[in-house]
Amino acid sequence: MEMFDIRQALSRHDLDQRFPSCLHVPAGIQETRVEPGCTAYGFVLQGPLQVFHSDLEQTLHAGMFFSVPGPARLGPFVGLVGIRQDYHGAPLYGGPVERLGRLKYIDGCSDSLLISPIIKGDPCLNYLYVPPHLHQTAHTHPSVRIGIIIEGEGYCLTEQERLELVAGKIFVLPADEIHSFHTEHSPLRIVIYHPDSDFGPTHEEHPMINRTLVDGVSLAGDNRYRTSKISEYVAN
Repeated sequence: MEMFDIRQALSRHDLDQRFPSCLHVPAGIQETRVEPGCTAYGFVLQGPLQVFHSDLEQTLHAGMFFSVPGPARLGPFVGLVGIRQDYHGAPLYGGPVERLGRLKYIDGCSDSLLISPIIKGDPCLNYLYVPPHLHQTAHTHPSVRIGIIIEGEGYCLTEQERLELVAGKIFVLPADEIHSFHTEHSPLRIVIYHPDSDFGPTHEEHPMINRTLVDGVSLAGDNRYRTSKISEYVAN
C-alpha cells in the first residue's frame, strides 16, 4: 500500500493491469482533464469543485461525490479523483455521505454503494465505515483500491508494514495485497474507488424487465418481447 497527502498534487498511472486506472490528487491547485472514453470517480473533501461536462457547469461542495465521463474538466479542489480508463460511465453526483454504511460488511464494519455499477462488472464508488475499537480480519481484493480518509484515524496492517490512516490521506492498495484496517478510540470513514465489480444489473436481468409482466409472467431472460439491440447510444 502507498500513502499520499491530499495537499500534495500528483498523478499516478497504470495502477491495475486488468482494469486500467489512474489517480489524480489536485490538491486545490490543479485542474483535472477527463479524456474521452474515460470516467472520473471522486470525493470532494474541500470545495467548491466546478465540473465542466457536456456544455454544462456543475458546482459540487464539500462532502459530495461524483462520476464524470470524458471529455470533461474538473476545476481545482481538495479531494480524490480516480479515473477508470477505457470506460464510459454516466454523469452522477451525490452527497453528503451518511455516517453509517447501509450494508453489513465484515467484523462490524458497514459500507454503502455511493455510485453503483450501471451494468454488472462496471466500476463503482464505495463508502466504508470502520467503528472504534475494531480489528479487521486480514483479507485481499482482486483489483486495485484507491481510497481517501474523510474522517477519523486508525491504521492499516500489511505483510510489510503498519501505515497510519488519518483524515486527508489517500491510499492506493494494489490488487491481491493482504491488509486489514484497525481503529482505537476513533472511527474511520473512507470513500473508495473500485475499478470493477461482480454486482449489478445485466441486459438479461434488471429491475425494469424483471417487474414487467405479460399475462402475469416476468419478461426477464430471453423471450420474443425482449429488445435485441440498442440501436443508438449518444455519449454526451
